[in-house]
Amino acid sequence: MVEEKLKEMGIQVPAAAKPLAAYVPAVKTDGYVYTSGQIPLVDGKLCCTGKVGKDVALEDAYAAAKICAINCLAAIKTVVGSLDEIKQVVKVVGFVNSAPGFSAQPKVVNGASEFLGEVFGDAGRHARSAVGVSELPIDSPVEIELIVKLK
Repeated sequence: MVEEKLKEMGIQVPAAAKPLAAYVPAVKTDGYVYTSGQIPLVDGKLCCTGKVGKDVALEDAYAAAKICAINCLAAIKTVVGSLDEIKQVVKVVGFVNSAPGFSAQPKVVNGASEFLGEVFGDAGRHARSAVGVSELPIDSPVEIELIVKLK
């Protein structure tokens, strides 16, 4: 059902990105999957770089958060095989590489949240944190991690 919905939306979930350090993309335990933070890589390259509110426009950061969510789904797929195994998106944690004075982190992370809602419907409703940070790995504008419950 989820896999079909993504196809209908024209979304192709890529292979999971290779970790940038000593960690795995996702861990399955006790009926849940926890992803590592995913950045907006497309074909191995960041879609944009820099601080949101200075180098990256809000709209571009929103789009980057959606890419991060897609990359989280890729990470989940590495440990469950099919995204149809997801029963509920439980939590989204978003980190936004924020310029001084930028305070619209929730609007950026909405890029991930709204996408997940569109894909999963009511099962995409989740708890969330949206945090502004001074730096992210390789100058990414946003990083997203997910916790999902499995069927």
